[in-house]
Amino acid sequence: MAVNKVHDEFHAIDMADGWQLPEGYRPDAGVHEKVLAGSLDPAAKRGTRTRLLRFQPGAFSTRPFTHDYWEEVFLVSGDLSVGSDEQGRGGTPFTGATYAVRPPGVAHGPFRSDGGCVLLEIHYYDPV
Repeated sequence: MAVNKVHDEFHAIDMADGWQLPEGYRPDAGVHEKVLAGSLDPAAKRGTRTRLLRFQPGAFSTRPFTHDYWEEVFLVSGDLSVGSDEQGRGGTPFTGATYAVRPPGVAHGPFRSDGGCVLLEIHYYDPV
């Protein structure tokens, strides 16, 4: 299986610039991504991507997510509640140094962060 990431030694990440709206989130949700390496090709069902996902304080999603690729998530800092409702209430709260791995097709979320958080996510398709 070919991996679509290039060799990239340690380097500083600009945490203030280069963030964009991730697919599946409302523009006013207060959630942004910063792709660090690779890319996904959903049409061809291949690729791998490493990204940071940042929730601003009070940000929340309104519906569960389901996708056809693997997802590994590490909560680097802050707080994240999983399983909140459409108004961002409830859910199970987690704090930094928390990990999840999800196979394709597993519904997860909605999510909320009271104080804001940063997640490190790795997405990939199974090799063919």
